[in-house]
Amino acid sequence: MSTEKNSERQLRINEFKQEAAKAAAAELRDGMIVGLGSGSTARLAVDAIGQRVKEGLQIIGIPTSEQTAQQARSLGIQLSTLGEYSQIDVTIDGADEVELGTLNLIKGGGGNHLREKIVATASSRLIIAVDESKLVSQLGTHAKVPVEVAQFGWQATALSLAKLKATPTLRLRPDGAPFITDGGNYILDCEFGAIESPSVLQRELDAVVGAIEHGLFIGMARLVVIGTSDGVKRLDREPS
Repeated sequence: MSTEKNSERQLRINEFKQEAAKAAAAELRDGMIVGLGSGSTARLAVDAIGQRVKEGLQIIGIPTSEQTAQQARSLGIQLSTLGEYSQIDVTIDGADEVELGTLNLIKGGGGNHLREKIVATASSRLIIAVDESKLVSQLGTHAKVPVEVAQFGWQATALSLAKLKATPTLRLRPDGAPFITDGGNYILDCEFGAIESPSVLQRELDAVVGAIEHGLFIGMARLVVIGTSDGVKRLDREPS
């Protein structure tokens, strides 16, 4: 019975993700340069964007991972690079956690947060699509903070992260080998527990030698669309 309930719950979560992804894709307009995120909900959003392109929407996509690029090409979405378009109109992506009130995020569960952050930083607007289970009152409640690190000396980098009161764990593939990002780096998943000050932690992580990028996205999301049991809801953050 427990397995059946879990299966039903997962089906509902997938439905919520689907609705959020469609709502995010509905924000796009002809002529936009669009950052295409990575991860389970972003994958659904790319599917929804592909459907809109099939119906006549004209955009150019900037993918945040090799997997997203492959998916977008299969859907007929025209792609380019930041070298060609250094300013992006909007990026649509998912998140592992969204902090209520601030719309601060933890991202990187799929291991693409370095490229995701580069693309998001180049975007005028970042739209996040999630299901309601990703909403938290404090970041770190459920999700670990992924930190992409250089392979060289990663053990020393892990010690530096542990000094920040983190419990870092090397991310592994299903076969037990280290997970390697599209950029050729490792990921240390860092458990901090509930994070009192994400902005302070962000500065501390930025200063760790060997750490290339982390999954804290502070003050970046402008709109979060949430799939819930009561339909799609929106959380907006005004530009500062």
